[in-house]
Amino acid sequence: MYSRQESSLLSQQFWTAFGGYLAPLLSAEGHRINWINYKTGEKDVRFIMTAGTVSAKISINLSHKDTLVQKLYFDKFLELQSILQRITFEEWNWSLLTTGQDGKVISEIYATLNEVTYLNKEDWPAIISFLKPRLIALDKFWCEHKYTFEGLIHGKSV
Repeated sequence: MYSRQESSLLSQQFWTAFGGYLAPLLSAEGHRINWINYKTGEKDVRFIMTAGTVSAKISINLSHKDTLVQKLYFDKFLELQSILQRITFEEWNWSLLTTGQDGKVISEIYATLNEVTYLNKEDWPAIISFLKPRLIALDKFWCEHKYTFEGLIHGKSV
């Protein structure tokens, strides 16, 4: 069992190591970016990576406080599902209007790697090998399709 301080330190070390692997990579548009805190440019659309005590997860998180707007974004992603699948080389899980860790209603599209923990440094290569290509694929997807989501709330999407 790890103390809260040891767990926090291992988490920090993991994300620092992960960031080091991604730092030299440019985005699909050729820009330097902060991969760990990826900015989509859409306030309520985030790419979230977690490394926990039993699994690792990467997700597209839709968190608009209006569930109708959340559903609108989710439906737009559904329209692009085959493209996302082609770019990520796999099917992801889709959850409309579920409860997030903070108790708020979210929708998410995600992939999970089970039976790994950031607390075990021997699992880090597997976690990094899981998260890295999926984040790069999400970046490619987003660079190609983010304009589809611009103005979505106001009925101006393409």
